[in-house]
Amino acid sequence: MRKAWRIVQPCHANDAFSGEGARLYGGRWNSVGMSMVYAAESKALAALELLVHLDQESVLDNYLCIPVQFSEAHLRTLDAQGLPSEWRNHPPPCSIQTLGNQWLRGQVSVVLEVPSVLIPGERNYLINPFHHDFYKLKQGAPEPFEFDPRVLRM
Repeated sequence: MRKAWRIVQPCHANDAFSGEGARLYGGRWNSVGMSMVYAAESKALAALELLVHLDQESVLDNYLCIPVQFSEAHLRTLDAQGLPSEWRNHPPPCSIQTLGNQWLRGQVSVVLEVPSVLIPGERNYLINPFHHDFYKLKQGAPEPFEFDPRVLRM
């Protein structure tokens, strides 16, 4: 079994695995209108992935960390070697969003393992909340997660 982590504000805990935020705003691996859940292989990577999108210290006040477990059988892997050279660019190139959208539509797996942009060698997990095996994922209980305020001095 693999484990991944999501860090969310408590008001989003009930829909942390709905893909609604990614549907509304898009992301590196999906276009606006496509529901996708972003998770990370560790709490530390999940925290870093969240921090790069924040710009105010006040938003660090209250978070929950939610684990999700899944079988290797429900996972496909996308290696960095097969990606376009600009895949780490910001903003992300449309070609990367197209890859994610195709994976969602193709229903190939419920989880796609992708390389982290922030930490080379580490992995993020994309989850398709509309895949027929989504119910096989095991969501754990949310636990409090606190950021040390010093992280904003970086």
